[in-house]
Parts: sequence; structure tokens; C-alpha cells
Amino acid sequence: MRLSTLLYAAIFASTLGTMAFAQQKSTNSSEPQSASSVVAYVYVSSSPSSGSSQINGYSADSTGRLTPIVGSPFPGSVQYMALNGKWLFGEDNYTNIDSFSIGSNGALQQVSTINASQYNPYNSGGPGNLFLDHTGATLYDGDIYAYGTGDNAYQSFTIDQSTGQLNFLALGPNGGTLEGAQMSFTGSNVYAYSSGCYEGSGGIYGYRRNSDGSLSLLNINPSIPAGPNGDNYCPYLAAADTTNHVAIPLTPLNFVTQVGPPQLAVYTQDSSGNLTTTSTSANMPKIQVTAVTDIWMSPSGKLLAVAGTTGLQVFHFNGSNPIKPYTGLLTKNEIDQVFWDNANHLYAISNKAGKLYVFTVTPTSHSQAPGSPYTIKSIQNLIVLPKT
Repeated sequence: MRLSTLLYAAIFASTLGTMAFAQQKSTNSSEPQSASSVVAYVYVSSSPSSGSSQINGYSADSTGRLTPIVGSPFPGSVQYMALNGKWLFGEDNYTNIDSFSIGSNGALQQVSTINASQYNPYNSGGPGNLFLDHTGATLYDGDIYAYGTGDNAYQSFTIDQSTGQLNFLALGPNGGTLEGAQMSFTGSNVYAYSSGCYEGSGGIYGYRRNSDGSLSLLNINPSIPAGPNGDNYCPYLAAADTTNHVAIPLTPLNFVTQVGPPQLAVYTQDSSGNLTTTSTSANMPKIQVTAVTDIWMSPSGKLLAVAGTTGLQVFHFNGSNPIKPYTGLLTKNEIDQVFWDNANHLYAISNKAGKLYVFTVTPTSHSQAPGSPYTIKSIQNLIVLPKT
């Protein structure tokens, strides 16, 4: 579950917390795979008992079938995770960010840690969502309450690629209540975007990545389409394609009450980072997931996965043209987080159901992968390392 989901839930006057269940290994397993047959490594953080966490690691073959990595589950008190090809980073209790080496077989070993909360000037919060730029050179986190209660920001860290050690680079400006969600970089790796909504009022924001990896806030205020029947739209999250287009879910609200299904807008970024849209309430497709919890673009930029409280759905993404519906609900369980690999596999976790799903999805076909879903009680977060 992404931390920003907690803020979004305030719109609907509900509170989401960290789910705690007894840990159970996957009920599906098979013989270890050869390294040449592995298309991705999949990592799921979970909490086997109160106050402790671990990382469950799997290798995925070309069919999407998962096999536990030798040594899994790995020690690691982390929740939100990010990775590049060599290191996995995990947020630890909104205080530390731990670094893990990723072995040639996908095995994890913690190598260092940094107290990220010490760079919070008000000592009132700490790191939440983690993400990297496209090159994997800089790690970012949504620093919750960086400037006091309700005032969030982003921290930047450089990565020592020989040791995995993080080094604090910068704390961005006070972003207010809306910021702190994971951002999505467009193809140039210069601009990153996200969006949020609080008590019925929302906005879309963006940052420029500087040459040293730090972030500078863009002075933008992208227009949000007029809602149907005089209602307003609440934006939440963003997913960029391989060029300069960004998908943003919009939920129609009457003040703070949802009055219809979410819809998908598409924005185009210009050379200065500004976002424009031709989306309207009439040409935006409706989403069947009721309330959006996550959104992720496929590596090709042609498919868009949208997760939510009542399932998971995939759409055709068409650059600046309106997004088109593709699948119905791939599952009706609440889905909290999704990722793609480079072999047409879509991974999804359900905190409530304690399930890890794998689907094979191409622009012309979709099916559940063999062995899916996998049972992992007390699931927290998901990250995927493509190997092809």
C-alpha cells in the first residue's frame, strides 16, 4: 500500500492503516529455476509478527510462474521499496532507509542504512514512498511532515554504486498537504509528476531533476477538466509513458463525496515541463475499481494498469489521444500496488486478501499466469526487478 493512499482516503472520511496478519509462506512453489530462465525478481515486504518485517523474494519465468529465491524470506524490517539493477532500498519504520545488495540469483543481503528522518528539519516525520530516476542514480522519498504536520516534501539521496550506501543530497521545498506520493518520470528523465487531493481540493504538481539529481519544484498549475453535472474532479497519482505523456486518474466529487467512477485523463509535457490536456469528462474512460490505489505504465508505454479498492483493470494507452478501455476487472479483490516486468507480466498485491497475483498481458491478450495467485499473509509492499 502506498503511503499516499492514507492521505487520499481522507477524501472519503475513512482511515487506512498498516495491515497486520500472521505470516505464511507461499502455497505455490516449484524447483529452483536456472538463471537463464528468469525474467524478473519479485520482492514483497511483509510483517510476520507485530513489530517485525521481512522480504519475500521470488524469481519469475517466461510464463510468469514464481519460484521462491533460495534463502527467502530475507531479513529486512522494511515496507516501501525501490531498486535498480544492483541495490534494493527499503524504508524502515519511517526513520531509516536500508540498502540491500541483490545477488546474481536475486538473494538479498543488507549492506548499509541511513537515518533519513534526521534530515527532517521539524523532527516530525520521515521517509515514506521510495522511487528512483530512470538511470537508478538517485533515490527519492516522500518526506512526510518534513516541515511540520501536513507539510510534506521530497528528499534526494545519491547512491554509492560500489557499496550501496546512500548519501543525503537535498530536501526539497515545503510541498504542503498534497505532496509526498511516488512521482513518475517522463522519458527524458528530467521531469517527474504526481497529484493529490485533500478534503475535496486537488492539484497536479511536478519537479525538475537537476544535474546533481536534486529536485526543483516546477511552477505549474495544470488545468483539471470540468466535472460532470457541475461536480469537480479529484486527481490522484500519475504514470508517465516512455516519451512525454502522463496519465492521471480523476475522481468526480461533490465536495468530498464521490459521485461517480474514476476516469483517466492524459496530459502532454512540453520542453519546459508544463502539462496540457485535451481530456474532458466525455472522452475520458471510466475505471471499474471504485477508488484508485495505484497506477503503473507498462515498459512499452502502450498499456496502463490501474489498481483500486474493487480490483485491477488494464487500459490501452495512446500517447496524447484518449485512453481506451481494454480489460474488465482481472480480479475483484482490492489491489494496493502493481508493477510490470519487461516480459509482459503484471504483478499485483492485495493487502486485504493476502495475495500476490501475476498476469500475462499484451496489447491483444491477457490471462492469469500459472500458479497465481500466491498466498502471503501480512503483505505490505511490492517491487519488481526485470531481468530481460
